[in-house]
Amino acid sequence: MDNWLTAPAAELGRGIEAGKIDPRDLTERYLTAIAEHPFASRIYARLTEARARAEADAAADRAKKGLRRSPLDGVPISWKDLYDIAGVATESGTALLAGRVPDRDARVLTNATQAGLVCLGKTHQTELAFSGLGLNPVTASPPCVNDHDAVSGGSSSGAGTSVAFGLAAAGIGSDTGGSVRIPCVWNDLVGLKTRHGRLSLEGVVPLCARFDTVGPLCRNVEDAALLLAAMENGKAADLTGASLKGVRLGALQTQAFNGIEGAAREAFQDAIERLQAAGATTQPIEIPAVAEAAALAPTVFPAEAFATWQERIDAEGDKMYGPVRTRFLQGQTISAVAFIQAWRELDCLRLVYAEATAEFDAVVLPSCPILPPKAEALLADEDLFTSKNLLALQNTRIGNLMGLAAITLPTGTPSTGLMLQGPNEERLLRLAVAAEEALR
Repeated sequence: MDNWLTAPAAELGRGIEAGKIDPRDLTERYLTAIAEHPFASRIYARLTEARARAEADAAADRAKKGLRRSPLDGVPISWKDLYDIAGVATESGTALLAGRVPDRDARVLTNATQAGLVCLGKTHQTELAFSGLGLNPVTASPPCVNDHDAVSGGSSSGAGTSVAFGLAAAGIGSDTGGSVRIPCVWNDLVGLKTRHGRLSLEGVVPLCARFDTVGPLCRNVEDAALLLAAMENGKAADLTGASLKGVRLGALQTQAFNGIEGAAREAFQDAIERLQAAGATTQPIEIPAVAEAAALAPTVFPAEAFATWQERIDAEGDKMYGPVRTRFLQGQTISAVAFIQAWRELDCLRLVYAEATAEFDAVVLPSCPILPPKAEALLADEDLFTSKNLLALQNTRIGNLMGLAAITLPTGTPSTGLMLQGPNEERLLRLAVAAEEALR
């Protein structure tokens, strides 16, 4: 195998298992690619070369002895800069946390390390993970793989681009309102948003603790399943024999198509036709609870985000990128009463949504209604930044508001995606691997 830098993580793992790939050579290949890449400093915040080489050495020894710990043992991946790595600065893309060095790994990193995964380093992100565009003039803004003048999607911008540019076999990001899925959409990757609470948030710099989730950004659905298992020290979903025959999909209307651009609409429609050709049936559905939940977003997200970071923002907020700071400050006038009432209403809407979608195997919608905007245009116009950010997250945050798992798949049209969402990751992954085959 000579395509190591573009191969899925699972394929690399099989190469290690077969003795065709030495984890040490694989790790060096990635470290060399990073060192030579013109965008490396805009993608990686910090590298962990010594750790990566030591982990690769151990993986090679296990492979030689037939003691591999998991299908991904020896495979190098990247980590978003909000996952604690012992002895390495973890700053969540903001000057407010400059010099913050934790003394222990995040729980999901510990689990992944025990599964034999190799840690390449920390990737850039949106400041404190509070934007879906991937623009961060405070640290760095990774470019989109399809348009180097455009943003890459956030907040897990570096995690996505580390994979898209061949600088990691997979990346681990976080998703509070779409931060795993938007970089995957715009960089033609697979992104899994797990349900809140599925994976540990211990050692993860928070944004909104009631919405924050951990998820992988990768090349295919198999990788997503294996990475989920590695991060929770569990067993991967069985994807064998997955089919779309007899599958019933609810195609969410109205809210999911507000402001949608032509390329995204056409790519979604083409994707739906391919799913139908593979045996799925789709039924348009309108769920008023979705719009009602979206109306609560300006209360539940900023209030918790500001409460989490008020002390730092009050003291050093002038160090932040203006539009991101503005998003946080929207939470300072929201009362505790309004926040609690909004959450009570949201809990009721989740039940309404669950009942309205119970007859379907999953709900399907465009992953993102827009294509990646140009970075310079966003920097020049704060109002444009705000409007594009809201549009970028419009569809993905439905899954967060409703407490669902969601996965985005590339449609084949650059920077567009098809999203499946439902209440269970394993079931969703089986549907997604069948959909992936249909879309391929």
